[in-house]
Amino acid sequence: MTQQKSLTPRATFELALLACVWGGSFLAIRTALDEVPVLTAVAWRVAPAALALWLWVLARGIPFPRGAGVWGAFLVMGALNNVLPFTLMAWAQLHIESGLTSILNATTAIFATALAAAAFRDERLSGRKAAGVGLGFAGVLAAIGPEALGGLDLRSLAQLAVLAGALCYAVAALWARAWLGGMAPEAAAAGMLTGAALVMVPLSLAIDGLPRLSLAPATWAGIGYYAFASTAFAYLLYYRVLATAGSANLSFVTLMIPPIAIALGALVRGEALAPHAFLGLALLATALALLDGRILRLGRRPTAT
Repeated sequence: MTQQKSLTPRATFELALLACVWGGSFLAIRTALDEVPVLTAVAWRVAPAALALWLWVLARGIPFPRGAGVWGAFLVMGALNNVLPFTLMAWAQLHIESGLTSILNATTAIFATALAAAAFRDERLSGRKAAGVGLGFAGVLAAIGPEALGGLDLRSLAQLAVLAGALCYAVAALWARAWLGGMAPEAAAAGMLTGAALVMVPLSLAIDGLPRLSLAPATWAGIGYYAFASTAFAYLLYYRVLATAGSANLSFVTLMIPPIAIALGALVRGEALAPHAFLGLALLATALALLDGRILRLGRRPTAT
């Protein structure tokens, strides 16, 4: 049986830093959207981040990915993990609060568990995981609120868009496992973002036109933050924490992001969430803890082997 990696003080700091970086991305994106159209905002995110990661790959001497098959996989991965979720969630933030977007984004782990159980034999859906998935979907319903179930308006459509984006993230994780295993993660991330840029840059030019450069300083700050900090730097930090702390500990970042996004949205933009959104967050946090499994082992005395 493999031992679960422990959280060292340095890994704990890096995990908290990653949560802060990703938690701030929701405010940065919403700030940029005050002046920048959705597709252009996404293009500004993926293209500079791809360039930054390729510079890192070159500086570190990491092998350059080659072969049409690999680049085809990058294109699909970029669409699933960047183009679709970034666009859906950016559009959604025009109609719902940043904090609520971050809560619904946390359903990625719920979707990933359910899909992995269907796709891979070694990811069987145990009773504990099934309970976590069920509780997670209950959390989704609570976060959305009963009024959204009465009919489709822009607000309810925006919440569905975030859930669709989270589903895309989950499918992307399965795609990466099937097609990008064994590759240096920095090169895989750079290739994925390049695939996304190859889609988003022409698409934004065709629909939004040439991007405006006469933007407010706050808008440029938001673009710079979500391109370089919450995308390029965050990917590098993510893979570092994954290597040092393991995937189980890394999953806690999902629980740490929404409080940061909620606080920033309230402080900077005056956003206020309904009580049912916090109930949904609590249910999702419990569901993710169930999926992790360690919550059930608290208090158990170790047995001799």
